[in-house]
Amino acid sequence: MIVVIGGGPAGRLGAMHLARAGAEVRLVEQRSIGGQCLHERCMTICALNDVARLIECARIQKDLGILDSVPTVSYPAIRRRVSEVQEKLSSVLDAETRRTGVEVIYGAEGSLEGNRVFIDGEETRADAVLAATGSRPAVPDIPGTDLPGVYTYRTLPAMDDLPRRMVIIGGGVVAAEFAHIFHAFGVEVDMVARHGLLCVLDEKMRSAALRDLAGIGIHEDTSAMSIEGGGRVRSVLLTDGSEIAADAVLLATGLVPHSGMLQGLDKRPNGAIVVDRRMRTSVPGVYAAGDLIGPPYLTPAARKEGMVAAENILGRDTIMNYEGIPQSMSLRYDYAFTTSGDGGVTLSAPAPAGPGSFWDVARGWAGFAQVRVDPEDGRLIGAAAAVPGASILLPYIGYLMQKGITIDDFDDIVEIHPSTDGIYGLARYASGMLRKKDG
Repeated sequence: MIVVIGGGPAGRLGAMHLARAGAEVRLVEQRSIGGQCLHERCMTICALNDVARLIECARIQKDLGILDSVPTVSYPAIRRRVSEVQEKLSSVLDAETRRTGVEVIYGAEGSLEGNRVFIDGEETRADAVLAATGSRPAVPDIPGTDLPGVYTYRTLPAMDDLPRRMVIIGGGVVAAEFAHIFHAFGVEVDMVARHGLLCVLDEKMRSAALRDLAGIGIHEDTSAMSIEGGGRVRSVLLTDGSEIAADAVLLATGLVPHSGMLQGLDKRPNGAIVVDRRMRTSVPGVYAAGDLIGPPYLTPAARKEGMVAAENILGRDTIMNYEGIPQSMSLRYDYAFTTSGDGGVTLSAPAPAGPGSFWDVARGWAGFAQVRVDPEDGRLIGAAAAVPGASILLPYIGYLMQKGITIDDFDDIVEIHPSTDGIYGLARYASGMLRKKDG
């Protein structure tokens, strides 16, 4: 018997892989299968952003004199419909998981004491364990986080209607995505970014993203000192001495591995379970994957980690490779990037107009594409795009980078037209540049 604790992307994919290989697998999940990606983060952002983009497109076309009006949002209706779709998706995932032969136990807590496995406190036999208990929202240690009107991504569904003014504490991708959404919905939004807004992005990507965040109050290199209010949130005090009025506050201050129920394993100071590249923990027979082991906190990485853990449980020596795993952000456009090395020569160019960006040309902006090339051998070692559909394109580019694609290889690719993808053309341009240089 193999016990999998947690039914998010890492645990579910690992459990299914094990079951398909003929193993007896029991998956323990406290809530619904699918993890926070389905129920609170990725799918929620996708749903809300679809509506936000529709409103923004209508607004652009109204400004151009094409449409007469911009639709208004019924936030309670959105939340209700989002919940309905999430329940459907969860039922689909449940059926898919069970079809592979996985036994799923809901409403129970799996826990570990070294190599001893417990389900709701009762010890159970296990030949191996895959721990994939995910993460939880990081809540800053400041006064007022317990006030009514303060939310995390997990509690946001409890917000019954749109506030007039919202402060988002955090400067990362999720903070930016929610800021874009609520601003499009007509909320007055301010962001508080302790280390700078989206500072992990390439400067060109960051500049492009800031276009989509125009109209949002951005407070960088300062922190929230306290959240003020009586019976409800009233304002946020910053360390620079300023005060921002707010009817709601969203804490988007990162994630913390959810590992309190896992004892006897080596952990990092933040609770992340220490693993090697085979997803093995410090306890023989116990593996861990997903947000539980810390960054990069990406669903594709979690899925891959779960599969790597399953392969090693089955005795098939497999190493986790993070090279080329794409990252994305959804604002007015998709922002996506992938990298497989340092150095190189970077080239950027405006993206061609296409589906989702044609009417933006009137405003002088249709996104951009970027490639990074090793000038010695022409290998593509980095790519980024800020266009509609970028998050679909970049996984394939990342895979080709893993396989050693060179910019010369792009000569043999015939792309779709019309398309907003400028990477193909930019790679061909880089190829011509290097040939000219070598000649």
